[in-house]
Amino acid sequence: MSERPDYPVDAERELGADPEQEQPVIRDKRRIDPLTGQVRNTGTGASAPAPAGDGTPRDVPDAPGADSAGGDVAAQLQQQVAERTADLQRVQAEYANYRRRVDRDREAVREAALANVLTNLLPVLDDIGRARDHGELEGGFKAVAEALEATVEKLGLARFGAEGDPFDPTVHEALTHELRPDVSETTCVRVFQVGYRIGERIVRPARVGVAEPGEDDGHGDAAPSTADPSTADPSTTEPSTSGAGAPAAGVTPDTTAPPTGEATSEQ
Repeated sequence: MSERPDYPVDAERELGADPEQEQPVIRDKRRIDPLTGQVRNTGTGASAPAPAGDGTPRDVPDAPGADSAGGDVAAQLQQQVAERTADLQRVQAEYANYRRRVDRDREAVREAALANVLTNLLPVLDDIGRARDHGELEGGFKAVAEALEATVEKLGLARFGAEGDPFDPTVHEALTHELRPDVSETTCVRVFQVGYRIGERIVRPARVGVAEPGEDDGHGDAAPSTADPSTADPSTTEPSTSGAGAPAAGVTPDTTAPPTGEATSEQ
């Protein structure tokens, strides 16, 4: 039977597992505390807790100026956050302005294109109105005309201009003028051609005749009469071609005959 070799106690400890061996030390070097969300004071000169010989960390006093350095870092971070927030707000405002400008331009282009199309249809609508006034709008033509008028009305085309409306120079075009005692303000008394608008845009002004309050003198634009023979110019008076003194048809009067008085004396 072999004897157990005589090893020193230290050699046995080196060969076997020591249950009291040192455990690994973990140091948290994160600048932001995950529990509180605050910035840790890890400025220059600050040292992390150093582990003791048995693996237990022990506190090491902070170096002078560590608190001030941590405050400077926090101030810089807050300034950066404020700058990024301002940049984000500026970009958002610019995008909102861009969207409003694009929507406004799109609506303006749409209204311009629609106005160009409807302007070319105004003569057709005028013909339909004249046919209705003369009682010629009937049958299939009446159905087509009403469908066309309904379509342009859905597209935003509205007509204006009627007798009795107050005269507005921004939407009316005055063709005639007169004085009337039965009106209290400048009023449209005749409508020669109706006007059309799309929204606030005037496509064609209404052509009207206007009347203002006042007494009509009755003369108007009539020329003075020249029927009074006493005021007539003899050189411009045409000889009468009717009655007994008129020459017979087809007979040329003799312009060489002597006057009546001379012929009597000769006889």
